[in-house]
Amino acid sequence: MQIDWLTVAAQIVNFLVLVWLLQRFLYRPITQAMARREERIETRLYEAKTAREAVDAEAADLREQQRALEADREAMLNEARQEADALRARLEEDIRKEMDAKRSTWQAHLEEEREAFADKLRQRAGHQVIDIVGRVLEDYTGSDLAGQVAGTFADRLAALDGDEREKLSAAANRAQGPARVESSVALKPGVRGQITRAIHECVAKDIEVEYREDDDLLLGIRLTIGEQTVEWSASRFLHRLETTLDEVMEHGAHRSSGRAPVTG
Repeated sequence: MQIDWLTVAAQIVNFLVLVWLLQRFLYRPITQAMARREERIETRLYEAKTAREAVDAEAADLREQQRALEADREAMLNEARQEADALRARLEEDIRKEMDAKRSTWQAHLEEEREAFADKLRQRAGHQVIDIVGRVLEDYTGSDLAGQVAGTFADRLAALDGDEREKLSAAANRAQGPARVESSVALKPGVRGQITRAIHECVAKDIEVEYREDDDLLLGIRLTIGEQTVEWSASRFLHRLETTLDEVMEHGAHRSSGRAPVTG
């Protein structure tokens, strides 16, 4: 078999031309289109990936913000609970102190009222005792006991100290009138003579003595010479006792009122 090399060469040339034509007008546009499509796909995939990453980042940021808000909320709740507990403790302490102060004040007032009532009761009892004694002495004023008291007054006059005697003597020298002896009842002549002798012996020899009655004197004698007075009587003793009792009660009341108040 004889090979026609010219035909073979022509066939090869035709094949190469066909390949070039296919490459130029078919394969290249197809590959370029595929490349562009792949590029668009890659771009879309990249954009989708970027968008997903952005979404994930935003979601993570939102979750972080949510955790931060939750932590802040818990912190604020804890702080509010602590402040509420502290406020409750302060209010309870204030209420306790106020109640203690009121209780102490009430107890102090109660004690003051009790002491005032006791003082008033003691004072009233003392005055009643004094009144009873005074009435008893009034009952004995008209008896012979009055004469015995007058005799006792003469003895007491004789027992005066030197200063008292000098004062009475000086008053007698200055006096223009008589010495005045007052008693609650009329004295018997013997008792008057005993008192007059005591005055002459202890005060002044020649002074005149006059006797009077005074209902205010309770079982006692009062001697008045000028501005000087000597008295010994149950009424004076009772008056001094009553004054002393009032002073003691008043001193006790001042001491109670001056006591420092108790506070809670």
